[in-house]
Amino acid sequence: MKKTNNHFNHKKSNITADVIIIGGGLAGLCNAIHLSKFGKKVLLIEKNKYPKHKVCGEYISNEVLPYLEFLGINPFDFGAVNITDFKLSTTNNKVISAKLPLGGFGISRYQFDFILSEKTKENGVIILQDQVLNVNFSEDIFHVATKENKTLTSKIAIGAFGKRSLLDVKMERDFIQKKSPYLGVKIHVKGNCEENLVALHNFKGGYCGVSKVENDIINLCYITSFSSFKKYKSIEDFQEQVVFKNQYLKEIFKATTSIFEKPLTISQVSFETKKPIENHLIMCGDSAGMIHPLCGNGMSMAIQSAQIASKLTLNYLNGKLSSRNDLEKQYIREWNKNFKMRLKTGHFIAWLFRKDKIAEILLKTLKKLPFLLPIIIKQTHGKPIKIE
Repeated sequence: MKKTNNHFNHKKSNITADVIIIGGGLAGLCNAIHLSKFGKKVLLIEKNKYPKHKVCGEYISNEVLPYLEFLGINPFDFGAVNITDFKLSTTNNKVISAKLPLGGFGISRYQFDFILSEKTKENGVIILQDQVLNVNFSEDIFHVATKENKTLTSKIAIGAFGKRSLLDVKMERDFIQKKSPYLGVKIHVKGNCEENLVALHNFKGGYCGVSKVENDIINLCYITSFSSFKKYKSIEDFQEQVVFKNQYLKEIFKATTSIFEKPLTISQVSFETKKPIENHLIMCGDSAGMIHPLCGNGMSMAIQSAQIASKLTLNYLNGKLSSRNDLEKQYIREWNKNFKMRLKTGHFIAWLFRKDKIAEILLKTLKKLPFLLPIIIKQTHGKPIKIE
C-alpha cells in the first residue's frame, strides 16, 4: 500500500480526502486504519494529543479480536490482561459470579488509543490536531470547518466524536435537547485485584467497574446520577458516604493507592437514543449510541461499528453501492441489527438495578438458576466479528 505524508501545514486552506473522520477515539482510529489499509486517502481530526486518559471502563469483549487481527493489532502484545470471569454485587452486598461466555481483555484507553494512533500513522493517514466547528453537506460533498483550517472536503464524513460534542449542538440532534443526568469518575490504582476478573459493584444511584489493565494497574470507573452526586461537597465525600456503602468497593478503594493526582470526571453523560446517520454523517461509536456501563461493552461496540462503517464506505467508494442513499440505508440496517437490541437490553438491565428490591429478587433468581447469567450477558455482547 502506498504511504502518504501525515505531516502538513495546519494553515493550508484546501485539503481534500476520500474520507474525513471527526474524532480519534476507538471508532475513529479503527475506521482510519481499515480504510487506509485499502488505499483510501483518510484525514482524521482529533482535538487532543495522544496518549490521553479517558473516563472508560477499559474492558473489551473478545468478539472484536478477529477484527483487530485484521487491522494488524494484537492487544496482548501491549500488555492487555485476559479476562475470563465476571462478578456482580448489589447495593445490599449480595454477590454472584459467572464465567464470561466469550471472555474479554483489559487495556487502558491511554495505551490502546496510542497503539491505534501509531498504526494509523504507519498506514499513512493524516492526523490533524484540530477542532471541528461545523460540517456542511452540499452537492454530494462534505465541507468541514475547523478552528485552524479554512476548508476540508471529502466524499464521506464519519462522526466519531464521542458521547457529547459541539457538533451535536450544531446539528440540533434530538438527544442533545434532553437531560444528560449522569456523571462518570475514573481512577487508576495499584494494589491487589483478581487478575482475570471484571466486577460490577452497585451502590445507591450508580455502579462501579473494577478490572485490571496493563502494567498491573487496576481501573476503577463508576457512573452515578448527578442528582445523587450534587448532595455532597466533593468526590471523596461522595465516595465515603455513598460508594463505600458497598463493602466490596470500600475494601478495594481503601486497600489500593491511586496513581492519578486526582480522579478523571466527565459530566452530562446521556444514554438517550441517537440516530446512526445524521445530516449524512455516518455516526460511529458513542456518537451513534451508548450502552449502559453496567453492561460493560461500549468499547467493543465502538470497534465493531467502525468495521461496519468502513466495509460499507469502501463498497460505496469502489462503486459496489450505487448511491449514498443505499450506503446510509445499509448502515442503519447493520447498526440496528448489531446494536439496537443490545442497547435496549442495557437500558432494561440498568433500570432493574436502580430498583433495589427488584435487583435483590433478580439476584436470588440468578443464584438459584446460575445458567441464566451467561445468557443475560450474551444479550449485551455480540458474536466474534466475521471478516469478509
